[in-house]
Amino acid sequence: MPDHFPPPVDRPLPTDEARDLLALVRDIARREIAPTAAEDEEAGRFPRELFTLLSEAGLLGLPYDSAHGGGDQPYEVYLQVLEELAAARLTVGLGISVHTLAAQPLAAHGTEEQRAAHLPAMLGGGLLGAYCLSEPASGSDAASLRTRAVRDGDTWVITGAKAWTTHGGIADFYTVMARTGGEGRRGITVFLVPGDADGLSAAPPERKMGLKGSPTAQLHFDGVRVPDVRRVGEVGQGFAIALAALDSGRLGIAACAVGVAQAALDEAVAYARDRRQFGRPVADFQGLRFLLADMATRIEAGRALYLAAARLRDAGRPFAAQAAMAKLHCTDAAMRVTTDAVQVLGGYGCTADFPVERYLREAKALQIVEGTNQVQRMVIARHLVGPETR
Repeated sequence: MPDHFPPPVDRPLPTDEARDLLALVRDIARREIAPTAAEDEEAGRFPRELFTLLSEAGLLGLPYDSAHGGGDQPYEVYLQVLEELAAARLTVGLGISVHTLAAQPLAAHGTEEQRAAHLPAMLGGGLLGAYCLSEPASGSDAASLRTRAVRDGDTWVITGAKAWTTHGGIADFYTVMARTGGEGRRGITVFLVPGDADGLSAAPPERKMGLKGSPTAQLHFDGVRVPDVRRVGEVGQGFAIALAALDSGRLGIAACAVGVAQAALDEAVAYARDRRQFGRPVADFQGLRFLLADMATRIEAGRALYLAAARLRDAGRPFAAQAAMAKLHCTDAAMRVTTDAVQVLGGYGCTADFPVERYLREAKALQIVEGTNQVQRMVIARHLVGPETR
């Protein structure tokens, strides 16, 4: 079983504060996450106590305003934090990405009173969030969702089901998209639902090929009552809010994918240096050296792509197409790199004694979450040539 911790990535960070932050994150990853990652994933253990620690360290609200408990960090820095955490254990990096996604609608579209009431606890008070858009019958076609919210005086009554909810059943709050009007994208509204709301229940977690420590579950809303003060944005504005949040969330997935790929490359390089065949290290063989070189190049290209998109976002410029490109490229690259890492390790790569088989299974999931890579291609194409004709 490998016991090394890889050298740090040489990162282009904008400030000394950012460099100190990444050093802190790397130390937490080395001491608190990496040593038990394989064991905890195999056992399906979700590290809730670790998320409490990360909240206390200010890592659950990095890209948000410090006036509401955030870290005032640009997305360029926040994403590199995600990458480091995902390299240590994807359940942790993905968990922070999903939590940040769940807070985005309130942070961007809530009233000042709503932000003051809820964001401090969400960003630095130990709470954990989940994002509820997909349903059993509406995944890629999210605008066809059926969960309905009906107004009853000063409250809304939500009935329906959500699917593929990361942190389903354990989250403290759910950002829920529900239909309040007619068919299509203009009939959807966003609600902030407490995790302990009456009528809200979760099915047993899905049995996934990877990310076993990150619970993914269906949620059932059986007449869940939510006061109107927990409605986020205008009635009928919810689909636009949801898609805007996903643009940022896709950058989080891209960064997590690069983290997994980097971890796989680090493992492959360490193994190639140590493993000897035909009287010398296998790292001496040109075929393997070229394979490692290609793996490293894909990772660097992915990192550059997600950082370029993040800088557009930080500058207030449109970045949706670049976010889709980053999610597409980085997750496809992670799939290729982890597959190649298994090949470098040969038979050992297929065993749980080394983490590369876990990285491969996790990379596959990243090609699907927050919009499949086929959906990303649709998004990119629409920016290039316009929407499809009907």
